[in-house]
Amino acid sequence: MTWRRYGALLLLLAACTAQAEERLRIGSKRFTESYILGEVLARVSGGEHKPGLGNTGIVLAALKAGAIDLYPEYSGTIAAEILRLPPTTTLEQLNRALAGDGLAAGVPLGFNDTYALAMREDRAERLGIRRLSDLVRHGELKFALSQEFLGRADGWPGLQRAYGLPQSPRGLDHGLAYDALAAGRIEVMDVYSTDAKIERYRLRVLEDDRHFFPRYDAVLLYRRDVPQRFAREWRALQALEGRIDERLMIRMNAAAELEGKTFAQAAALFTGGGAPATEKRRSFLGTLFGADFWRLTREHLVLVAVSLAAAVAAGIPLGLAAAKLPRAAQLILGVVGVIQTIPSLALFAFLIALVGTIGASPALIALFLYALLPIVRNTHAGLIGVSRGMRQAAMALGLRARERVRLIELPLAAPSILAGIKTSAVINVGTATIAAFIGAGGYGERIAAGLALNDNVTLLAGAVPAAALALLVQAAFELAEKRVAWLPR
Repeated sequence: MTWRRYGALLLLLAACTAQAEERLRIGSKRFTESYILGEVLARVSGGEHKPGLGNTGIVLAALKAGAIDLYPEYSGTIAAEILRLPPTTTLEQLNRALAGDGLAAGVPLGFNDTYALAMREDRAERLGIRRLSDLVRHGELKFALSQEFLGRADGWPGLQRAYGLPQSPRGLDHGLAYDALAAGRIEVMDVYSTDAKIERYRLRVLEDDRHFFPRYDAVLLYRRDVPQRFAREWRALQALEGRIDERLMIRMNAAAELEGKTFAQAAALFTGGGAPATEKRRSFLGTLFGADFWRLTREHLVLVAVSLAAAVAAGIPLGLAAAKLPRAAQLILGVVGVIQTIPSLALFAFLIALVGTIGASPALIALFLYALLPIVRNTHAGLIGVSRGMRQAAMALGLRARERVRLIELPLAAPSILAGIKTSAVINVGTATIAAFIGAGGYGERIAAGLALNDNVTLLAGAVPAAALALLVQAAFELAEKRVAWLPR
């Protein structure tokens, strides 16, 4: 009886501990303002920030799947992009529409960050362009718009219809477009009204004279059970209502984009304890071997090693099946080939919905799928390349089919198989950087942050170790080819 009581007590303590350790998970999109707001929310609530998860579709999928609990969003995006409702939809109407998905929107932060198009002031003045409707007369202008803006209902498709614009824009990451505009490589880009670089680059924000763009009031988009599950954290977040105006948001964006501060330091300008404005810009070596270096290295190695091991375990048998079953070869090779062509972010978004979480799990599945093709194809090629004479000699020795494969054919095909594994390993090191866009960590965290900030130092601090790791992996496999005794010389 005593042991039962102790057991029940231990179970109760374990349950309480698990409940106590549950943290509010806050997501953010992959642009400066969203990173900063995610940091602000995490600092105020004590929650865990999962930064730069991707565009609206990916972050929304993570929210619906329960992989995150909330993220900063904009009322116009919720209405036009998520719910396909008119831009004048009120917050109450948004919440009625969101209820079916178990979501809600609330806590208006106090600023409107609307979309707009912008040009260099001197170029716009020379052409006499002040309003969006003026662009109709200048079909020769070079437009470069962010990929999300190109695909959104409240972005380019709707804007082009509303104004009858004749231009054919190309896609360009938002963080890179400012420098391209300043250099004259493009002439029109999409901006957010709280972008810190508008003034720095002396841009003219074109007047939306037909009032196409709705208000984009910053709010929290959250799962409806968050106020009950995280009552203390939710009260802290509610205290943010109306406390971040446009001027403060521009100031925080400028701290990250113009002064070289981290997103956390920029967020500290709101919460207190921000670094002084005179702080020197970080050096490359200081950023490369920063406090997060070993954590990112460990995460990157785990992503590559686990996905590669799974791909080897599945890829070699699939290649063997393709070699031994000619009728199945076309199907097997075709399927793994088609998988390789699926855009990575599209696959990540699908896997988030399928697995019900963000982070390592969907990333490992995606990397496993991408690693299959070289292993399967090289195993198949190596096995069918074994000469007929060697097979006949093995049969003459009285070896059974399985023994012939294990003792003769696989050793002879080993160089080709190992080459496929090496190719997959090197590819996975590079592809694993994309996993950071769904919260899986690794060197891609720095690359995503660098792109958002257009900060070459941060970007290179992620790209250089990833490239170095790829070279080390390739060298290790080449050394293994020489050391393994059973490989043919």
